[in-house]
Amino acid sequence: MPIQRQAETPLPTPHGTFRIIAYADEENNPMPHIAMVSEKTDTSQSVLVRIHSECMTGDVFGSLRCDCGEQLDEALRKTGEEGGIVIYLRQEGRGIGLINKMRAYNLQDKGLNTAEANLHLGFEIDTRDYDIAIQMLKDLGAQSIKLMTNNPEKIDSFIDSGINLIDRVPLEIKPHQENYGYLQTKQKLMGHMIDLPKNNNH
Repeated sequence: MPIQRQAETPLPTPHGTFRIIAYADEENNPMPHIAMVSEKTDTSQSVLVRIHSECMTGDVFGSLRCDCGEQLDEALRKTGEEGGIVIYLRQEGRGIGLINKMRAYNLQDKGLNTAEANLHLGFEIDTRDYDIAIQMLKDLGAQSIKLMTNNPEKIDSFIDSGINLIDRVPLEIKPHQENYGYLQTKQKLMGHMIDLPKNNNH
């Protein structure tokens, strides 16, 4: 069953007013995917878009192990200023879920990087899927987008999607001591387009 809009309402935030729209395959799904659509958005023009996968530890609790929470805040700031859409996909931990992500953190504390930890637990390095985001963007009327991302896989997901990706907008966050190794793994093993300082003394 395809996902559909289940509920929507205006949502004032520190970054401006958005329309928050819940998408799910059934009306009482407790974990819907979310679209945050700035009131300044004009879908007749190229739309600024961020596709953000859920990271409870970073988005909610401000974890310094990753850059997720800061990326989400910056994406909401930019779309709030310029108009745009933030898609929030419920695929925690690159798709392995919160419990397994916590197990992966313990393995990282023993010396594995984020990719090795996922593989050690029996998962792929990244199991995320962006087809649902494309469905949501089409439902929202976005035909041409500028995608805020450092991830080449997100860019590739728009090939033959029916949505015209006209530009990539970098979304780089200044690294911390605690997440430098994580960002280095994203850069070196996953091909993320991140400009890191040569060392982590910042």
